Amino acid sequence: MKLQVPFIQLPVLFDAAALAAEVSAIPDACWRGHPSGLAGNSALTLITANGDPDDESLSGPMQPTPSLLACPYLTQVLHALGATWGRSRLMRLSGQAEVTPHVDLNYYWRERMRVHVPITTTPSVRFQCGEAETHMAQGECWLFDTWRMHRVLNEGSDERIHLVADTVGGEGFWDLVSKGRTHGPAPRTWQPRLVAPDAAVRPQLDLESFNLPAVMTPWELREHIVFLLSDAGADANLASIQQALLLFSRRWHGLWSIHGDRREGWPRYRDLLERTRADLLERGIDRIGLRNEMGLWDTLRAHVLDVALADGKGAGAQVDRHGSNAPAEAVTETETPAAVAAQDPGVQAGTGAAVITRSASRGSAARFDRPVFIVSPPRSGSTLLFESLSRAPGLHTIGDESHQLIEGVPGLAPSQRLYDSNRLTAHDATPEVSEALRERFRAALRDREGKTSDGIQAVRMLEKTPKNALRIPFLKAVFPDARFVYLHRDPRQVLASMIDGWESGHFQMYPQLPGWTGPVWSFLLVPDWRELIGAPLAQVVARQWESATKIMLDDLDALDRDDWTGIDHGRFVASPQAQAERICSWAGLDWDVTLEQSLPLSRYTLTPPDPDKWRRHAAQIEPRLATMQAIVQRAAAAAAA
Repeated sequence: MKLQVPFIQLPVLFDAAALAAEVSAIPDACWRGHPSGLAGNSALTLITANGDPDDESLSGPMQPTPSLLACPYLTQVLHALGATWGRSRLMRLSGQAEVTPHVDLNYYWRERMRVHVPITTTPSVRFQCGEAETHMAQGECWLFDTWRMHRVLNEGSDERIHLVADTVGGEGFWDLVSKGRTHGPAPRTWQPRLVAPDAAVRPQLDLESFNLPAVMTPWELREHIVFLLSDAGADANLASIQQALLLFSRRWHGLWSIHGDRREGWPRYRDLLERTRADLLERGIDRIGLRNEMGLWDTLRAHVLDVALADGKGAGAQVDRHGSNAPAEAVTETETPAAVAAQDPGVQAGTGAAVITRSASRGSAARFDRPVFIVSPPRSGSTLLFESLSRAPGLHTIGDESHQLIEGVPGLAPSQRLYDSNRLTAHDATPEVSEALRERFRAALRDREGKTSDGIQAVRMLEKTPKNALRIPFLKAVFPDARFVYLHRDPRQVLASMIDGWESGHFQMYPQLPGWTGPVWSFLLVPDWRELIGAPLAQVVARQWESATKIMLDDLDALDRDDWTGIDHGRFVASPQAQAERICSWAGLDWDVTLEQSLPLSRYTLTPPDPDKWRRHAAQIEPRLATMQAIVQRAAAAAAA
């Protein structure tokens, strides 16, 4: 299921040792290799079609396998989550193994949440989802966005075992989700409820019986189409594809009005499906990508064309795809408005971060009160500052960086702007763009308790995304009373960390940047990037820092002086409590937190902090910094102002 955020932790905690004891008692012969043959991956089925341990299908009545029946506490865990359960398994990942990057493309997972409960794990296991990353600790309960590209890395030597269960939800389940917290540091007051094993309890689980349509209703069919079109990348053929799909949905509705799901109408449904397939391919649908790096054609088949009619002739696409033939840069950043919805006011139009109806009242929406944007070049320590300040009472964040949230607004992604750069100005903040972006932020915001901004008249928001160093005039136009915190860090440390980031491959932004011949472009895209084709990596990162810093400082100087302040990363690390209090006082925020003198590592830390770590790259960095002394001195002075 597509979520507004990459990760949500539910407010429940389970006894991992008790779960591990139950799992260890299951014969090893019950484990089987990954269906796709991924090395180091194995699974033990718990809930399957008809309870058959060997049945990997995604349709039919779901029942517990003998393995689950032998695990009373595991059954209690599922029951405690208050959900209706579908296919569920234990997933085992060997040491030094990975679950390779993929998207859960199957129709089955379009409206199902993926629940993870770690049973055995170590801190060396990292779960990546989109651009976010977390470690799920033993006994915790997590959800994640299966629509984003995700990956699991086990960099230790010990195996990892998770309970992985799929659900459409349930009354108790959605109550837990509403109280969950998004990815980021847990507030001190957030305490999950322990669900301990109870030998006297053997609950009855709610299990799926209906999970695949005989004939898809026109309402469901249309919803899938609108959802996919709202996530499609820019393409010259997209308007033609939208028209064809609109006509297809109307013809399907006409047949449904005659036949419903009666078999007498199945030949006519099948004929319409086959004619639509041919028409869409002729129009070039197989060349259009989605923001999550999948192809529109493959996903439309999986969600609609192969499952809309259960006549046994269209089940070939029911797979969990890994990879895509679509150009990565065209599908990771862009989102096209749903033209189907524009032509039919009764259809919901997807915004990517939320689904809103065209008739939604804009006047009743909460307003943003002096939102605070942390701006800096990449690797300046903005995540550490953001994670610390986000603990302020009454402050709302989206829990992570806003790459997709901003670039998902039509017209803002570099791929829709000839890959000029990530630069946005006030000219780009049209009324339509501004309202769409504000609505996206409203839908994704959570406070330190995990609560939404619903019912709050004036929302205080904190945001940080390094690309926003190039977007200050744009953000000021969208949020007229926005305030900016300029974060400065010793450029020697920044450039060294950027080199490490490029080389790590963890910060890749544009895998197929047109004309670029170097390593995959990482971090923000500066306006003069084409001049760097063929340049050494140290020169590339130096230009990224120099260009971003100059643009950012020029834009800050154009603001009223009360609209921004500076902070130095070194001073913040040396005195986090005093600096946090100073920033909150300047921003008009309350502060009731006591920060430890030694702050925890931020989520994007590659290696432990060391003020002299940059010296590994000194020979590459120092000659380039010597040519930029004017901007180096200006940056330091701005932070001290």
